[in-house]
Amino acid sequence: MAKGKQDEAWEFFGELLKDRRETAGFSQGDLGARVFVSGGYIGLFEQGIRRPQLDVAQRLDEVLQTGGIFERTVRKLINKSPYASYFHEVAELEAVATRICEFAPVVVPGLMQTPEYARAVTVATHAFATEEFIEEKVTARIDRAAILRSTTRPEYWVVLHENTLLTPVGGPSVMAATLGHIATLARERRALVAVLPRSVGAHAHMTGTLKLMEFEDQPPTAYTETAFSGTLLDDPAVVKQAQRTYDLLRVATLSPEASLTLIESAAEDYRRCASTT
Repeated sequence: MAKGKQDEAWEFFGELLKDRRETAGFSQGDLGARVFVSGGYIGLFEQGIRRPQLDVAQRLDEVLQTGGIFERTVRKLINKSPYASYFHEVAELEAVATRICEFAPVVVPGLMQTPEYARAVTVATHAFATEEFIEEKVTARIDRAAILRSTTRPEYWVVLHENTLLTPVGGPSVMAATLGHIATLARERRALVAVLPRSVGAHAHMTGTLKLMEFEDQPPTAYTETAFSGTLLDDPAVVKQAQRTYDLLRVATLSPEASLTLIESAAEDYRRCASTT
């Protein structure tokens, strides 16, 4: 995957961090202890693999006495990102993940959305936005899905609550196309999809979306999101708890075969509805 300007900017951030750290006489472990992350994370920041969150950048400035250069750089890069401030690092991590596991309670995950579905969701949540803003958000979301077409694509596991099939985002035609797209991803073995039926009732994760990511050379992470915020979690104990939660969700789902049948049946229902309107 070719490097973009954002990648190059974060690499520069890492080079600058390494230079300031070594000038101050700190090892990666020394600096990590002072800013409340591991020394391994400092190494990942310096390589441009991980992106420090704003509060970490502020602590780096304080410890290394840089006059705020790391905070300003992070703010600038976040502001240039097409994603919400709490999601930009997640999008970067998706691109290097070896395995992604998602749970979607209401809305189809961004990696599985069609342009029309993404547009309907974006318009619904940004009712007064300009057309340019809407198109930027939709394009960014669809571009993320390129990782599922890559030869180095991650294992992609998805648990869809049945609500995602029954909520007619964008209308019958959009839903028919979106569910058809999901079925294609499943049939092409680009995603392993299971549906959590409504009949299950209470389930293991009742408070929004959940995404787990694993990597070749860094610790796993968990990400949770609600309507107005998202949280990237990398504390090993918390990530382990999130993984257990996902396991509980999976054992309550329909089999992949039954799930695919249900998805295709819902898509056909939407097609019939679209043809009569």
